[in-house]
Amino acid sequence: MAEVTGYSVYKPESEQRRKCNPLGDSFPKLPTQTYDIIYADPPWDYHGKMQYDRSCIKDVNVGFRRKVFISAATFQYPTMKLRDLERLDVPSISASDCLLFLWTTGPQMANAISLGSAWGFAYKTVAFVWDKMNHNPGRYTLSQTEFCLVFKKGRIPSPRGARNVKQLVRSRREAHSAKPEEVIDGITAMFPSQRKIDLFARRRFQGWDAWGLEAPS
Repeated sequence: MAEVTGYSVYKPESEQRRKCNPLGDSFPKLPTQTYDIIYADPPWDYHGKMQYDRSCIKDVNVGFRRKVFISAATFQYPTMKLRDLERLDVPSISASDCLLFLWTTGPQMANAISLGSAWGFAYKTVAFVWDKMNHNPGRYTLSQTEFCLVFKKGRIPSPRGARNVKQLVRSRREAHSAKPEEVIDGITAMFPSQRKIDLFARRRFQGWDAWGLEAPS
């Protein structure tokens, strides 16, 4: 009889809960116009890596009588591999002078910079650091921040608006992957009159177009 392990307990559930990305015809087409500001929160793929607590350890959860905790990005939404993200024709919707604000996590930092380059932008700096005010288990240090990078194509769009928007945003994490509205508000304040689009959107914000599988019509 096969030995019961944490893996054998959580693997069937993980397979059942994993979501697949419906690429192809079911994915919405990008708009035909161009934008000065592009904001994107890609559904990064973590190669099936899951978060779990000590309930998956045999000696801690004897007989696995307690339900084993598992969590993964793929349980929440369909993720996309870097090669698929790079194929999105974002260059076709970017104006000659355009900024890209791109969300990433620590493990995806290098991929985010590669993606910005594939979309025709040059990496400039970290625009926002989000302190989620709680943490997840990390392999090295406890993970409690995410980053919104800024990339540039051509020149910074003008005219400029606010120049006193703060980089650090402290906002408690809410729904999985939901980003703080303070970031959208900050970008809007900096570029109030520019054409703006939110990629992989789940909500609509005033003055912004929205695109994605979950974008409201």
